[in-house]
Amino acid sequence: MASKERTYHEQRNIDYTLRLRELLKTLPPFAKDYFRAIEYTSSIRTRLNYAYDIRVFYHYLMEYNPVYRNYSIEQFQPADLEKLSAVDIEEYMDYLKVYKSDDDALRTNGEKGLARKMSALRSFYGYYYKHQVITQNPTLLVDMPKQHEKAIIRLDADEVALLLDYVESAGSTLSGQALKYYEKTRDRDLAILTLLLGTGIRVSECVGLDLTDVDFKNNGITVTRKGGNQMVVYFGNEVAEALKQYMQGDRKVLSPLPGHENALFLSTQRRRMGVQAVENMVKKYSRQVTPNKKITPHKLRSTYGTSLYRETGDIYLVADVLGHKDVNTTKKHYAAIDENRRRQAASAVKLRED
Repeated sequence: MASKERTYHEQRNIDYTLRLRELLKTLPPFAKDYFRAIEYTSSIRTRLNYAYDIRVFYHYLMEYNPVYRNYSIEQFQPADLEKLSAVDIEEYMDYLKVYKSDDDALRTNGEKGLARKMSALRSFYGYYYKHQVITQNPTLLVDMPKQHEKAIIRLDADEVALLLDYVESAGSTLSGQALKYYEKTRDRDLAILTLLLGTGIRVSECVGLDLTDVDFKNNGITVTRKGGNQMVVYFGNEVAEALKQYMQGDRKVLSPLPGHENALFLSTQRRRMGVQAVENMVKKYSRQVTPNKKITPHKLRSTYGTSLYRETGDIYLVADVLGHKDVNTTKKHYAAIDENRRRQAASAVKLRED
């Protein structure tokens, strides 16, 4: 298959697979068994992240554990896993808070990062323990890092309007090269922001869209969700107008580079826009409108989910549209709205007429 015929998601999976193969060369040889076993129960991105996390674990052992200080990565055997104690695992957790990576950059992990790295290690241990390759699993004796819920940052209704208005009219405050760049990208940026705010799709789903994924007859876009499942997400007239203005204007006159002909959103280099580019664009505009809120594409997704839940009160609909596999994930994000609804219930029922 020629590369230009591959979809964004197909090409991304190929790239991740090749990266994983190279990464496995830096892990103990027996680790391949684990990654082969979880291939059909996890995404390629999850396996890639787990491989990075497990490499950190082995590098830690070779640098800080006196037993393995003179080891090379090829010397590690499954039996070494059960030689470690719960205290060894706890010391590793402490190390993860601040450490230097291979490129000598300083890395830090908060609650979420710690939880992910420990989840990877526990899964790694669990595979060999389940298959009776090892008889001890010290990770089960260590409490997983507790994650505290953070307040969800989202845009208020008036801030959504201010953001879109600013993108439409920012040219009046610019000049020179900044103005030229803005005029080249305004319709594209407005289409992206309107789409994210009007559908709640993930930024990875947004950049993966092709021209053929947009259906104006039914006002829907075909997105590829986590795990590779496809789903049609419907949009309203405001999103349709913004997409049409971009697609019938700037996008129509652009000549994409080979391999990017089908991409819906193109960069000024005529390539498919990447996740980082969209994140930078969202930050650039939002900091002008809401400087006290750190707005990212995911915050725009939360903004949409909040609005939809307030309008419908249907948590299952919100979960379905956002592509959450577990409705409890959705409930956790919108618990604050439920709290307000419960407060309203206190005065909704009258025991005695006034």
